[in-house]
Amino acid sequence: MVRLSVNLNKIALLRNSRHTGVPNLLSFARIVYEARAEGITAHPRPDERHIRARDINDLAALLKPWRPGFELNLEGYPEERFLTLVQSAVPEQCTLVPDGPSAFTSEKGWDLSSGDIGFLQRIVDRLHEIGCRVIVFVDPDARIVSRVPNTRADGIEIYTGSYAAAFRAGEYDAQLTGCAEAAQTAAQLNLRVNAGHDLNLQNLPPFVESIPNLAEVSIGHELTADALVIGFDPAIKAYKKALSR
Repeated sequence: MVRLSVNLNKIALLRNSRHTGVPNLLSFARIVYEARAEGITAHPRPDERHIRARDINDLAALLKPWRPGFELNLEGYPEERFLTLVQSAVPEQCTLVPDGPSAFTSEKGWDLSSGDIGFLQRIVDRLHEIGCRVIVFVDPDARIVSRVPNTRADGIEIYTGSYAAAFRAGEYDAQLTGCAEAAQTAAQLNLRVNAGHDLNLQNLPPFVESIPNLAEVSIGHELTADALVIGFDPAIKAYKKALSR
């Protein structure tokens, strides 16, 4: 079974549109746990438009009795403020993305140029000292994946937005092949393979079938959209079913 980490950013975004604390982020985190997902993802951004800094410690405290089997995955650009949050919460997994402060969403992986690699080596070493598994967000490109060991990271998260767009257009074979080749290269290098961005109940089954070494997906936007129709608990269970092989 592929692990499901539910991204709570969109729940926080809705909460932040009022000053009432509704919906309660921790209540939704508890639903994720009780629906038998395997973890929670949170991506705090500098402008705090969804997840806020104080949410991270609140989530870590709530999850403490359930961890490490139920994991906390913190995602973000490795600037000092983010790293301070990671050091405080000590998540099981930290996913590093190359987003600048003004990024709308994570739509591009690391190029892993020589500059990227030197920068990430220092960050990865620091996160390993904290006790985190470190994942590098990359495009579905086997050539880029082949450079990941130079960063000393433990694995990759494949950006699946281009696959999802191709799936919506009805011609996704080439994009799916690219994702599968990236995952195969990662397997040869003993890297963990995660994936995320715009995965949903329709495009997940062929994706999971094509990537036998897929360990985890992180899903927030599409799952939350489905939850508006069928409810949060049923949506999580539907995604769990879509992830089963």
